[in-house]
Amino acid sequence: MKCLEIRPSKLSGSVNIPPSKSMAHRALFCAFLSDGKSQIDNIELSEDIISTCRAIEALGGEIQVLDSSFLGRKKLLVHGKGSVSIKNYKINCGESGTTARFVIPVSRLCEESAAIDGSGKLVSRPFNAFFPVFEKCGIEYEIHNNKLPLTLNGRLRAGDYFLPGDISSQFISGLLLALPLLEESSTIQITTPVESAAYIDMTISMQNNFGVEVHFDKKENKLIIPGCQKYIAQKYSVEGDWSQAAFWIAAGIMSGPIYISGLNKESIQGDKVIENLVKSMGGNVSWKNDCLVAQRSTLRGICIDVSQCPDIAPILAVLGSICEGRMEIMNASRLRIKESDRIKAIVTELTNIGGKLIEQRDGIIIDGVSKLKGGHCKSWNDHRIVMSSAVATTMCDNNVIIEGVSAVNKSYPSFWEHFVSLGGEILE
Repeated sequence: MKCLEIRPSKLSGSVNIPPSKSMAHRALFCAFLSDGKSQIDNIELSEDIISTCRAIEALGGEIQVLDSSFLGRKKLLVHGKGSVSIKNYKINCGESGTTARFVIPVSRLCEESAAIDGSGKLVSRPFNAFFPVFEKCGIEYEIHNNKLPLTLNGRLRAGDYFLPGDISSQFISGLLLALPLLEESSTIQITTPVESAAYIDMTISMQNNFGVEVHFDKKENKLIIPGCQKYIAQKYSVEGDWSQAAFWIAAGIMSGPIYISGLNKESIQGDKVIENLVKSMGGNVSWKNDCLVAQRSTLRGICIDVSQCPDIAPILAVLGSICEGRMEIMNASRLRIKESDRIKAIVTELTNIGGKLIEQRDGIIIDGVSKLKGGHCKSWNDHRIVMSSAVATTMCDNNVIIEGVSAVNKSYPSFWEHFVSLGGEILE
């Protein structure tokens, strides 16, 4: 497992943020479900996006990778047929939860059998929210000890479905992608308060871009999906990723200034909330032309509900570790079923380098310190734990050794290149 030793240094300069992984997943599936050729621009081939590309090919799609002159990013030509025809019985989704939870309902747009598999912690992440859907449709399914592979046989039917909103919005988004192609209309009643609601909005927005209409009655927590629709092939460029920008916003606040380009000021990504959260802590974050600028600031601890933005909880914990007073991260129970148990992981690793954190069942209490001491961090095979640990080094007195640094390839393969370009010092 590859390790890096990092010498604490000031991080400052400019960075063009990578494209949104969440938006890219959605664009690729909508393109695949279209009848025709779509061009998806500004793609970074992270491990999760590669997993989605391979899954789409297993479902009968064709994807051609084109080079782009911009920062080594890619353009993808997606040849869709408006239908699904299983080419590979075993569909390996890697470690991507989004890929798996989109593939499962989309694969049921045909009668052919398939086995949905994965690797790492994805194998044991929950999939049972789909089981009542299978039973209602008469889809045969088999899974042992609630662990992948999940074998499926049978076709999705239109109808009225009930799904929880507090496990993962990916279940709802996956079903949303598939249902418009059925002959009859459907509804999805969300039975619990919705967490990560912005991801559902992102799915609907992407469907609209590709000519499909879905109506979300947020007062009734109900989605109405007209049937007999068609996705229309498009040219689409993926906007920058606010969840990745969060790392450089934090770095700018702790060191800075850092100028972040490539972000959409009007984005509906849920993690855009990082901008206002940092401001509410006293952080100096502002727009200068099309760049978001994060400058060194003294922060104060606040209470943050991360139910709608769980992916930025690890980097928020880093900021809490160096703020004045106490920070509380709450409503974070879903962090325990991510790529790692992120509550335990971030508490353990920040404590190892001098932070003062207390693990709770569904959150973290953090007492800020003026400096971190440095030391040794493990990756937990989790990209967001590695990147959070790397950003934390700027506030350490001593070097930090981070294990398993290749975990960043899951979402942000250019992370270490950007880290060094901003002044990060990696020892040979």
